[in-house]
Amino acid sequence: MRNMKNIIAMSALVMALCATAASAKADFSGTWILDKNNSEGLPPGMDQSMTVVHTGDKLLLETKLITSEGERVVSDMYMLDGKEAEFTPKAPNGQAGKGKRTAKWAADGNGIEVNETSTFDGPEGAVNVQMTRKWILSADGKTLKIEIAAESPNGKQLIKRTFIKK
Repeated sequence: MRNMKNIIAMSALVMALCATAASAKADFSGTWILDKNNSEGLPPGMDQSMTVVHTGDKLLLETKLITSEGERVVSDMYMLDGKEAEFTPKAPNGQAGKGKRTAKWAADGNGIEVNETSTFDGPEGAVNVQMTRKWILSADGKTLKIEIAAESPNGKQLIKRTFIKK
């Protein structure tokens, strides 16, 4: 009888641990270096690194972009609660716009999905940009893939970036 109780208790513990591991969400914290060979849609001569501080449902992001025009650092934040939030997008030329975004966990907890709508002032009026970002972390936590789909008056663009954890 005592052995049966021990077996049941151990089984319950194993099931609880498995459920906890299955529901664990990705942790994107760290410094990430662009893997140019496994990325698509990059401008010529561009290099990139990211530093991510991830706490709960808050992702703080600092991206360093290096191009022939010099180095630029862009800071951003995602709240992964699925609620729409206002943010200030920046165009490559540094122009600030107005935007709304919704960021949430992917169903499997191994990534995030971000949907954004941005508006910038252009010479002929407002310019609207729709963007979707998908972050996918590898099972070992060492590779981050980011897929970006953008639609603007210039057409549709698909960018795939792969980062390696430093």
